[in-house]
Amino acid sequence: MLEDITIGQYYPGDSIIHKLDPRVKIAAALIYMTCLFVVNNYWGYLIVITAGVAAVSLSRIPAGFFMKGLRPVFLLLMITFLLNLFLTPGTVLLELGFLKATKEGAVLGIYMAVRLAMLVIVASLVSLTTTPVNLTEGIEKLLHPFKRVGVPAHELAMMMTIALRFIPTLIEEANKIIKAQMARGAVFDEGGFIQRIKNIIPVVVPLFVGALRRADELATAMEARCYRGGEGRTRLRELSMEVRDVFALIVTFVFFAVSLWSRWWF
Repeated sequence: MLEDITIGQYYPGDSIIHKLDPRVKIAAALIYMTCLFVVNNYWGYLIVITAGVAAVSLSRIPAGFFMKGLRPVFLLLMITFLLNLFLTPGTVLLELGFLKATKEGAVLGIYMAVRLAMLVIVASLVSLTTTPVNLTEGIEKLLHPFKRVGVPAHELAMMMTIALRFIPTLIEEANKIIKAQMARGAVFDEGGFIQRIKNIIPVVVPLFVGALRRADELATAMEARCYRGGEGRTRLRELSMEVRDVFALIVTFVFFAVSLWSRWWF
């Protein structure tokens, strides 16, 4: 299941989404996530789902790749749905002892599950279509206006990107450790809840040590390349907005306006 996590990975491609300015993709993703929490009815969710499916289609990344990324959060989606189903008051559809499933809870549970699923898909889409260098530069450019109030834009962008890109590395490391422990006779899927937690300790400890080792190696490599922060740094290719980026921003703001309209109109 660990290898199913897609956030933090990069999927090489030549689609229109890959070619967009990273600042546009980050801004569009933030606006889309805002719309997910703004809409509150059937038509609103239909609009945001359609927009998400359209973005995934334009990226030319196989839909199964995104579905695979939802497997690690499937349990969370189910828990969210069931909590809303049984804890929301309304018209009773089913009684299981003291638990009552309601029609309003079912609708709200579906809305919340769709909201979480689309959050994961959109977050994955940004990282899958943006190289680490462009992602760092895009975050830094967006945070640049806050440097006037003391926000370390470059350092924050670098830390966020490194943390994001370390996810696939740590997943790969965890899989190697699990396979090595299983080859030595370790069992991870037997026993009660407490026992399973104890079984994970032989994986967590070496994974934590390995993460510290990789962080130290990364710091040494950056120092060897004379990295001293963002001041005075130049870039081989500067980000520049093109016609397609402006068009994407216009479409994004139209989508935001339509989402707001759907909340109060329907």
